Amino acid sequence: MSESITLTDNRTGQSVEIPIENGGVSAAAFSKLMPGVWFHDPGLMSTSAAESAITYLDGDAGILRYRGYPIEQLAEKSTYLEVAYLLLNGELPNKQQSDEWTKDITYHTFIHENVRKRFLEGFNHDAHPMGMLVSAIAALSTYYPEAKDIDDPENLYRQIVRLIAKVPTLAAAAHRFSIGMPFVYPDNSLSYTENFLSMMWKVAEPHYEADPVLAKALDVLFILHADHEQNCGTTSMRTVGSSHADPFVAASAATAALYGPRHGGANEAVLRQLREIGSMENVPAYIEKVKNREAMLEGFGHRVYKNYDPRAKIIKKTADQVFAVTGKNPLLDIALKLEEVALSDPFFIERKLYPNVDFYSGLIYQAMGFPPEMFTVLFAIPRTSGWLAHYKESLQQNVKITRPRQLYIGAGERDYVPMEQR
Repeated sequence: MSESITLTDNRTGQSVEIPIENGGVSAAAFSKLMPGVWFHDPGLMSTSAAESAITYLDGDAGILRYRGYPIEQLAEKSTYLEVAYLLLNGELPNKQQSDEWTKDITYHTFIHENVRKRFLEGFNHDAHPMGMLVSAIAALSTYYPEAKDIDDPENLYRQIVRLIAKVPTLAAAAHRFSIGMPFVYPDNSLSYTENFLSMMWKVAEPHYEADPVLAKALDVLFILHADHEQNCGTTSMRTVGSSHADPFVAASAATAALYGPRHGGANEAVLRQLREIGSMENVPAYIEKVKNREAMLEGFGHRVYKNYDPRAKIIKKTADQVFAVTGKNPLLDIALKLEEVALSDPFFIERKLYPNVDFYSGLIYQAMGFPPEMFTVLFAIPRTSGWLAHYKESLQQNVKITRPRQLYIGAGERDYVPMEQR
């Protein structure tokens, strides 16, 4: 039996056999059979817009792998910078490669003084950190005009390093500005996550020392958020990158997509939900409201996963380690009770609604001291490496500029009516 499908145009009787390759069929063969007829797929829920070797995701089985490596192994044994190298280059680094990569990232964390003094400080005092980050990433394009030379591999590498290195600096600066605290310069003696925590929380101490448990927990969270296949932000990165825009403005577009509450705001919505529930005793009543379509169950279900999100299992374990240092988040008991009740209820089991990565991540961030407006920023920092991996891959594939078609549903041809006759 051949791995193919046969399409027939009933208007003409013509048929075409299309091979199934890598789980997909070519739309080009379909368009040859029926030119001018388009697949209509709002949200691209059933459409592949890219070929990628970066992330494998099987939502039905609850599997997530980066370059073939199970996310569970990477979270346990790897580091975020090593994972970033893996995503960008396809293989884990050896000792020399790892040392060079880490050094390059560490020594590019500083931002131009004008970015801080003239750009970031130009925002209103109550500007949202995510809005500041979107704008600041785009602004870097003007500080590094050579970034437009995307055909030079060495030059492109420098821009990739700059982005991964500087996004935490910009993120911390946006937070410090929003609360009226002075800017903290990067500390090259610290690891990637330790440096970020230093830029966030340092006050007057000569040298900030992050709790190693918290720094490790943040590193694990960064690994879990580094990439997730063709989501809205990654698709934005690939779409803008297909025009051969430089990586800074493409990453800004991806960050803007993440800024939308449907994409990057789920963990904050979980906290609001838990506060609304108020206590463990109120969980059964809230579950009934959800079943009666009177409320949403935030942090459950996923556009792709129809099984337990593998990242959620890792985060749940990480939460225990964080709370051992910070003290238990008072909302945790409500979350655990909510998960217990939902996972034993046929309503949620039949609909395959399981906790996703956002269900526990907000609790961890809150326990570590991050305000809710920083949650999406904490998502953007690690996802930068995944975005850049897709940007680099799409350049290597020399993909065409993205230009989807539409089904026109507007008015037919009309003659212009002068103002006095309308």
